[in-house]
Amino acid sequence: MAILLSDAGLHRHLLPLTYTRPVGALHAGILSIAGSWQRLTDLPVGFRTEDYLQAKFPAVAGGRLWEVHGGVLPTAAFAAAVLDLEPGQALMHGGRPLAFCTEGGAHAAEMDWTVPPAYFTQMEFKGSIPVIERPWHLFQHCGAAIANDFELLTEGRRSEALSALNTVIGDPKLIFLEPGAKVEASILNTTNGPIWIGRDAEVMEGCMIRGPFALGDHSQLKMGAKIYGACSFGPECRVGGEVNNSVILGYSNKGHDGFLGNSVLGEWCNLGADTNTSNLKNTYGEVKAWSYATEALEATGQQFLGLVMGDHGKCGINTMFNTGTVAGVCANIFGSGFPPKHIPSFAWGNDGTYTLDKALATCEKVMERRKVPFTQADRLIIEHVFSMTGTFRR
Repeated sequence: MAILLSDAGLHRHLLPLTYTRPVGALHAGILSIAGSWQRLTDLPVGFRTEDYLQAKFPAVAGGRLWEVHGGVLPTAAFAAAVLDLEPGQALMHGGRPLAFCTEGGAHAAEMDWTVPPAYFTQMEFKGSIPVIERPWHLFQHCGAAIANDFELLTEGRRSEALSALNTVIGDPKLIFLEPGAKVEASILNTTNGPIWIGRDAEVMEGCMIRGPFALGDHSQLKMGAKIYGACSFGPECRVGGEVNNSVILGYSNKGHDGFLGNSVLGEWCNLGADTNTSNLKNTYGEVKAWSYATEALEATGQQFLGLVMGDHGKCGINTMFNTGTVAGVCANIFGSGFPPKHIPSFAWGNDGTYTLDKALATCEKVMERRKVPFTQADRLIIEHVFSMTGTFRR
């Protein structure tokens, strides 16, 4: 028995974040979508994703298999409904398929996630379904995802002691420190949601945090940071300055003053000192952002949208990002004025290309600093992304 998370046709809609990972490896809360499924079901979890990603993110096979829409943020009720499915049944919500149950390797081909096959018996799920279909959905669903993951991770457990030098506003029971976490001389407000501090993470003196908030294992909040919930920072992040309603997937740095709002950063990103993102147009109008699905700027339906940056993106000091900027994988951003709203993968400054050999060398060096190996699978993914994004750099 196993869970198979399908990209469900969303790969291009969630680029550049999904250039380097399946949809089910994204996270809006404390855990990745796959991590939440594993915690909820205690079953192996695999991925149905792009061929070039499968070596690093393998599928699962054998026995009874529940194939699930990878963009759905799982709740206990939804996971229970999925596991209740028998072979030949599909779980539906508002006419849309969300999960299928098969057995013995049947129906190994990709499912249609708009209309279920006629030979499946349809079962309706009546609960609420938060779904990640566009990058900004990660920060929009961040608060609910943190609350769900907080309950999963803390049930039946006791938090490490919080230092008396901190000021707590709201319910102190909604603050959970994992072993080795340090929080000193800071203000923690749980009025709007919980605060989770990961293993060996550190909140330095003078930080001000409003929940919902999650700080991943071994991450740091720099002195005097101002964090407005809902925010989720993954493992090994270094974050300072002012951050509002943003998600950082992990291993990334925004270590200095500057504003990051309504944004999503991938892994291994670095924002130079005093980098600022605009998250609201002067006209208060709808934000347009680059869509990889249509290869054009498109209306997002959002009034607040800052920066979406793919893995290994970097920018120089004093960078100013326009509202709704999308930066690709390994983009190296520097120069005067505002960068364009679409910055291609492997861009170098305003009009150059970050050569593949230099980009790979930087990836390896950056990951080595966090004692994470740059594997052959990682290398092949970066090489593939370089090849497939060449047209955007011309």
